[in-house]
Order: sequence, then C-alpha cells, then structure tokens
Amino acid sequence: MKIRIAQLNPTVGDIDGNRDKILKALGEAENAGAGLLILPELCVLGYPPMDLLEQHYFREYVYECNNEIVGKTGETALLFGSITSHEDQAGRKMYNSAILAGNGEVIATVHKTLLPTYDVFDEYRYFEPNRHFSPVDFKGVKLGITICEDIWSHENEFQYHTYDIDPARNLKELGAEILINISASPFTQKKPELRLQMLKNHVDRVQIPILYANQVGANTEIIFDGDSMALDRKGDLTERARLFDEDHIDVDLDSETGDLSPLSREKRKLPGHEERLFRALSMGLHDYVSKTGLGNKVVLGLSGGIDSALTAAIAAEAVGPENVIGVTMPSHFSSGGSVSDSEKLAGNLGIRFLQFPIKDIYDAYIDILEPVFKETEFNVAEENIQSRARGVLLMALSNKFGYMLLNTGNKSELSVGYCTLYGDMAGGLSVISDLYKNEVYQVSRWLNEHYYQREVIPESILTKPPSAELRPDQKDSDSLPDYDILDGILRSYVEEQLSPAQITRQGYDPAIVQWVVRAVDRNEYKRRQAPPGLRVSPKAYGGGRRIPIVQRWTPNREQLSMGTK
Repeated sequence: MKIRIAQLNPTVGDIDGNRDKILKALGEAENAGAGLLILPELCVLGYPPMDLLEQHYFREYVYECNNEIVGKTGETALLFGSITSHEDQAGRKMYNSAILAGNGEVIATVHKTLLPTYDVFDEYRYFEPNRHFSPVDFKGVKLGITICEDIWSHENEFQYHTYDIDPARNLKELGAEILINISASPFTQKKPELRLQMLKNHVDRVQIPILYANQVGANTEIIFDGDSMALDRKGDLTERARLFDEDHIDVDLDSETGDLSPLSREKRKLPGHEERLFRALSMGLHDYVSKTGLGNKVVLGLSGGIDSALTAAIAAEAVGPENVIGVTMPSHFSSGGSVSDSEKLAGNLGIRFLQFPIKDIYDAYIDILEPVFKETEFNVAEENIQSRARGVLLMALSNKFGYMLLNTGNKSELSVGYCTLYGDMAGGLSVISDLYKNEVYQVSRWLNEHYYQREVIPESILTKPPSAELRPDQKDSDSLPDYDILDGILRSYVEEQLSPAQITRQGYDPAIVQWVVRAVDRNEYKRRQAPPGLRVSPKAYGGGRRIPIVQRWTPNREQLSMGTK
C-alpha cells in the first residue's frame, strides 16, 4: 500500500482555508494512487487555537467541517487532526483527535492521551485526555495511532513532564503493526536531530515502523519546521520531508513483511545551524504578515548596527525587498558610520531607505524638560528620549501607510533590560528577540559567506563595537558584560534553568552571575510589554516563560555559593 505523509501550513482559525488545503492534498494523493494520506495534528484548526476553543460556535463550525472533509473521502483514506466533541457532562468539552476516514465515512477516531501543559503548551486547559487504547484495523493492518506528545512521552529537550503512560508501547502490546504520529511539534534549533533520535528510540522499544506527520509554517510566535518522516522497523530513515516547506513523502507498506520502503531515493540534507535560524525566522515573519492580513509592507529602524541589519535581511527575504522600508534617524551622538552603513545596507538589499534626523526633536524635548531637569546629570532619561523619538517616527509611518513596524531587539539585550520601553521596544513583531547577540553575528556572517556569497551586510557593521549611540562614545561594553560571557550565563539561566550556584560553578565570576540574574528578573515588566517574538529556542520569552513581575525569589550574593546540585 502506498502511504503519503503531507505536511501542511494551516492558519489558526481559518477553517475554510484549512479545509481547502486538506481537500487539495487529498486530491493529489488520490491522483498519485495512495491508499492512505496522513496529515498533521489539528490541521483543520491550525495549531495552537488557544481560547478560540472556548467559543461554542467555533467548535460547532469545526465539527461541520470535519463532516464535510469525511464526506469527500473515497478510495484514498485520510487521517487528519481536528477536535471532536466530548459528550459526557463531566470533564472538558472536546478531544484533540485523529480522524481516519474513507469512502465518505469515519473509520475510526483516536484521541490524544498525553496533554502537555509546559512551555507554550496548555492543552489540559481545553481537552479531555484519552483513557482507552486500541489499534485501528485498516486494510488488514493494525494501526497504532498517536498524537504529538503521545510519542514524546519520555523524551524532550528539557523534560518538564514525565508520564506513567507510554501510548506507543501500549498500542504495540495490543497488536499494533505500525505506529503513526500526527503532530504539531514546534521548531527549535536542535529539534530535527532530537526528533529523529526520539523516533529511533521508539523503534528500538516497539520494533515496528513509524510514520510521523508534522505541521509546517508559523502561527504568531510559534514556528513549525515540518520534518515529517518515516522509519522502517530497523529504525532506518526511509523518507524525510523538507524543513520549512509544505511538502510530502511517499512510502510503500509491504503487506507481507509489514515494513516500509521508500518510493523515491531522494536524500535530503538538513540545513546547518545558521541556515535553520534564517529560514525559520524568514518563514515566521512571512506567515505573521500574510496570515494576519495586515498587508506585506514592513518598516524598521536602521541604526547602522548588526541587529537592525539582520532584521532587514530577514525582512527582505520574507516579504520581498520592495516591501521593506528602512529608516535611519541620527541624533547628536550618532556616528557618521551609522548613517552611511545603513544606507549601504539598504542599497545592497534593495530596500527603500529614508533618513529622518532627530536632533531638533531631541532638543525640543530637552527644552520643554529643562525647568525640571536643570541641575541634574545627564542619564538614561536623556538617552531614552532619543529612542522614544525614533519610535514615534516609525509608528507614524506605520499608522499613515499601514506598514507593520518590526522590532529589532535581540535576546541578550531583552534579557537584561538593555532596551527602552515605548522606544526601541515598539513594534508589531520582534523578529530576532530569541537570538542571542552572538547568534545574530553568526547568522549575519553566514548570510554574507554562504547565502549571498558577497558582502551584503557591510563588513563595517560586522566589525564595529556594538553601541546604542545614546551618549558620547557609548559602547555596549560600558554597561554589559562581554557578550560571550553574557550569552553563556543567560543560556544557562533562562533556557537550562540552572541556579546561580550551578552557573557560577561553570567558571563564571559570581558577581557577574548575580548581576545578570538580577537584571533578568528585574526586567520582567519590560518583557511583558514587548511585542510578540518569533520562538527558535527551547525557552523563549513570552507565553512559554511565565515569571511573576512581583516576586522576591531572585537570589542574593550569599545564595550564589549555596551547594545546589
């Protein structure tokens, strides 16, 4: 039997559009002679639908759409993800389900067992868990159907939850001859390798083939890479779909051996670290703009620094250079290179370039504030006036012409509050807010060397010392630890969730660790007001990291030396 796995890019809440994608994929599978088409988790709704699920009329429309899709099936059976109603009075109102249909009828409906409630996931808020296991008889084969977390039961990047249920093993013990997992598994930098190893480990345990269908595309801040695949009963990779593209793979299930074989011999190489980040962020921005329906024009401030340079490059890739407007806004403290480098970058990318000096605006603010500010020293108040003046101009362009303002801040600066509320934190989407400063440099250099194969991001931007240019001769190093040190501490504290004592034992200066940890915790209020940011790490700011603003847990200097294991 020929089986097709198709990874689709659904839009959350676009039930009609998602239905059309599903039926198109079904028609293509029928024309290709497939006996079964497998689609991702919740592909009728898009993932994650969040509190749309609480709306009765939303759920009812999805159920109607489910019936319409089932009614359009023929000889090619379809396995797709949606919600189904939980009819009991007790419990939640719905299941997260996999529906198997053929010849216009439902063959079987399987519900998700393990409902994740960590990081960006909050499924137990909405769904009733499955409590009964049974393989599905389909054309003489017993299918063990699982949904996303069901197959991540004992493995993940960070094991937030462990489960006492292993759906895959249960289904194998009940006679399943092949395991199928439909998924909406978000992208992180190391996820493709971890995902493949996780599936191999399952094959080692259950000794049957695995078919894995994953969502692709981005919905708000969450990016899905696709990476659908098939493994035979030896754990060998039979077929693997492309990352970051709608794609499909075809395999043959041998009725005699019960094993899989490829129907094409194309071997797809995984992109490297920097390419993954660039493609993920480009797709994330493209889908954010296109799926919100806000138009495809974007505007951003060009400071002559590396962050705005990379954001501009990602924007040019995502929406086309003709739809990107870069604005440089020099002040009293801007270097000549901040303007010339910005102009050169814009020319290299082919984006529109505007220049709005803010010296007079800044002076007007200072004149108004002089009666109150007199006899005080220049400090962050005067510095931030510049940033906020720039934000006003960028938002004026956004309001007047409908451009979406892109925020250009990185994770290192956002972590420690090295950013200005209502100034450089303004924007509709923060494109690189989950990239540490060193990663910004890595991706930028990769672009020049491997993607463009020429100097598009000017070398002067890549080599100049980072600076906010808000006071004379200012450099980031005046206020922050070296980025190699800062990024290492931040990764340990934010993503790996190590204690300050554990971080200090890695060899970092205890005083620097204390400063970084306190800065991260002290600036939670800023991040709560930041625009949504595209997620590419296992622990990004936003919905996946929920730290109280008002709290007194942040360790003090004495606690840094505690013997935490």
